[in-house]
Amino acid sequence: MKKFRPRPGFVVQAFRFALDPNAAQEHVLRSHCGAARAAYNWAVGWVTASWWQRRAEESYGVAKEELTEWRPWSLPSLRKAFNAAKHTDGRFAAWWEENSKEAYNTGLAGASAAFDNYAKSKQGKRRGKRMGAPRFKAKRKARLACRFTTGVIRVDADGRHVTLPRLGTIRTHEPTVKLLARVQAGTARILSATVRHERGRWFVSFQAEVKRDLERVARPDVAVGIDLGVKTLAVMADSTGEIRTVPNPRHYDRARKRLRRASRVVSRRQGPDRRTGQKPSRRWEKANAARNKVHYRVANLRADALHKLTTAVAAEYGTVVVEDLGVAGMLRNRRLARQIADAGFGEIRRQLTYKARQRHATRIIVADRWYPSSKTCSGAAR
Repeated sequence: MKKFRPRPGFVVQAFRFALDPNAAQEHVLRSHCGAARAAYNWAVGWVTASWWQRRAEESYGVAKEELTEWRPWSLPSLRKAFNAAKHTDGRFAAWWEENSKEAYNTGLAGASAAFDNYAKSKQGKRRGKRMGAPRFKAKRKARLACRFTTGVIRVDADGRHVTLPRLGTIRTHEPTVKLLARVQAGTARILSATVRHERGRWFVSFQAEVKRDLERVARPDVAVGIDLGVKTLAVMADSTGEIRTVPNPRHYDRARKRLRRASRVVSRRQGPDRRTGQKPSRRWEKANAARNKVHYRVANLRADALHKLTTAVAAEYGTVVVEDLGVAGMLRNRRLARQIADAGFGEIRRQLTYKARQRHATRIIVADRWYPSSKTCSGAAR
């Protein structure tokens, strides 16, 4: 599928808002997300069935030319096969019309991408950890999400409601003025919307093509090098000789006492058990929601601090030098893993990269991770 490219002077930006659905709307949201999961599982089963069939035929001595053909996993092929099967398959025939076609397309697109990643990883064409074959998504563990690309997708004029296909108009927890003002001014165009359930709340993310003019940085002739750490989150030394330090807020460590207390309450309630089919009690669900609320607050505090840091750096310096840290390898250190994960080294580099390039045209230089910067004398470099 051809990748979307924004027009010159435009960037693709996401706007995320918390939703406030009523009971009926939440039921429809869960139905759409469940339909996406069901379509994903159907696609995984439909493709891998041919794999197992070929393996069985090979064990019986069937000639290679007579083996069952491979089933394709491209999105158009999966759509065509699913549209033919949904009318007769007992898993979908009775209820598939209750949801938007976009719900099933979400699951099929996810399955197609999963098979592509697996094939590229197996052929050595994909960087990172080796990926396994796609597996079925369990109902309890699957993340509830559904993406809409066609139909009525808009931010209502009152600034407190959004409208999505088949879901109707849903109230938001917060004003949508940031996106609404751009849409009304003609400087933004909504491309898609994704609803997602996280830690007990529903969110909608609008992917929009936004006109953004480059902003001049405060000191374009100054370069800064950023050294990330655990005790001190960042040490910034610029070309003028000024050195700044950013303390590590340690949001997770501050919340550990409350998390221990909340986890202790959860452990004393009757929770779910897949082996016996035991369902969680209402008290367990209430305690688990309280624990998730603490986790969610920590995540929000961390994201807020990192955004403030990266926004300030990208808006001030003309050149930013960051480290190419092997965060995945650093997390294997069991003594420092918690502190490293809480600091968010990888997120800092990700945010700096897109903010510097898309908002200020700042030059980003990634220093080699094997360069002996700590062993180089500061006087020898002058």
